[in-house]
Amino acid sequence: MKEQLLENPVFQMAAEQFDRTADFLELSEDVRERCKWPKRLLTVSIPIKRDNGETEVFFGYRVQHHLSRGPVKGGLRFHPSVELGEVAALAMWMNWKCALMGLPFGGGKGGVTCDPRHMSEAELENMTRRYTAEMLPFIGPETDVMAPDMGTNDQVMAWMLDVYSSHAGHLVPGIVTGKPVNLQGSEGRTAATGHGVAFLATRALTKCKIRHEKATAIIQGFGNVGYHAALTLSRFGVKITGISDVTGALYQPEGIDVKALSAHVQEHGGVKGFAGAAAIDPNELLVQACDVLVPAALERVITAENAGQLQCRVLAEAANGPTTPEADEIIEKRGDIFLIPDILCNAGGVTVSYFEWVQNLQRFQWSEQEVLSKLDTMMAKAFDRVISFAQWKNLPHRLAALALGIKEVADVKQQRGLFP
Repeated sequence: MKEQLLENPVFQMAAEQFDRTADFLELSEDVRERCKWPKRLLTVSIPIKRDNGETEVFFGYRVQHHLSRGPVKGGLRFHPSVELGEVAALAMWMNWKCALMGLPFGGGKGGVTCDPRHMSEAELENMTRRYTAEMLPFIGPETDVMAPDMGTNDQVMAWMLDVYSSHAGHLVPGIVTGKPVNLQGSEGRTAATGHGVAFLATRALTKCKIRHEKATAIIQGFGNVGYHAALTLSRFGVKITGISDVTGALYQPEGIDVKALSAHVQEHGGVKGFAGAAAIDPNELLVQACDVLVPAALERVITAENAGQLQCRVLAEAANGPTTPEADEIIEKRGDIFLIPDILCNAGGVTVSYFEWVQNLQRFQWSEQEVLSKLDTMMAKAFDRVISFAQWKNLPHRLAALALGIKEVADVKQQRGLFP
């Protein structure tokens, strides 16, 4: 199983980051081994009846990295590239993220290898319900709490809640987060990740002595996270000059109207063809001059090939694992880019998921203002902690963030001991 994970480039990247951090922390070999490898790796087959009457089998995964600090928390994604190694890497990053943010969770991640864009709502519902049924022995509000991710949304979470609650015989709202508000979801959850990205990006601009109203930003990825990051940045006064998604890329030095582009995407299914900006090669967009670059799509998009060409002052990692270790080395040597690493930058989603879980346990709802205010406070605290630690130890920001998160997990592992 280790060999299968290590064959995946995303897991290799996560493992390389961990090994570097473990060396810095001087973790003992036994604690290092226990922290690195996931507790559970689940693979299930999901047969469903397609609308044309044919039966098709999909493969689904769930990785629970550790439960030492509490139930695992992490998203469920529907995407054609999903495989076990990628899911394991994302679960590992989520583990360090929750520890860094002080959340009482371990890291989890799930996925189904499929293309939701080519599936009907009925097919997606059947697949979601079958996947949830297969996972029933391994999930629960105190064991594993899922949330939306790429290709999934609040409706998918509602279907999962229904399967689990029907099995339990009563409503169990804490089984998932990111669900509809009228099913005891949380206000502010949809915007949380993008809001947090924008909030920290503006704090980084302030650290760099760049006024928000004079700043520009480029967003790679215009899904839920990219949209809300762009919208919140524009509300801070930052001009959005470039945006891309799977259909194409746009560039407009005078600024892009985010809401108008969103309306275009709703009508046409992507940013391609938007009249308010010029088309540009997606790879070229990443290296255009800007104050804030936000990779908000897939992993491994900042590479050794383009890291030296970046013209941003702040690199705000809204996606998980967007920067390869080779690119990290180049960026560290350059020394002119303020990196907000992924496990800090995109932690707004899991933080508000924690708020939702707490509200479900209490059976008490908070207002959107309360949620976002609490989120800003926690994000600011974690940001200041990472930057202060990096300055104190003279560390790159990613290594500082990982060290704080991994040490928290390692300490708990050491304290709890090894069950014989």
